[in-house]
Amino acid sequence: QVQLVESGGGLVQPGGSLRLSCAASGIIFANYPMAWYRQAPGKQREWVAAITSGGAPTYTNSVKGRFTISRDNAKKTLYLQMDGLKPEDTAIYYCNKRFNLVSWGQGTQVTVSS
Repeated sequence: QVQLVESGGGLVQPGGSLRLSCAASGIIFANYPMAWYRQAPGKQREWVAAITSGGAPTYTNSVKGRFTISRDNAKKTLYLQMDGLKPEDTAIYYCNKRFNLVSWGQGTQVTVSS
């Protein structure tokens, strides 16, 4: 059974930083491209960043230059370093496979506010 557990969210002021983590179990983590998604209040869930099994990243335009996705295949953990946070980054953040998504975890709340 696949399980994804996100952590690291919180309340931060504009311009601040957070580092999210996603611990995966029940899958051969190293085999899959992984991604971070987010869902803001009243909006649909959207893709934020992805990383291939080999470590090549891609980002949605709104976070380029501010967010960095990485992975540790030995620890089966996905990371998202978020710098220069803006109020519009406020959302629940989730991780999942980039394709052929599995069951969603509970997510981690990120709130950017002064």
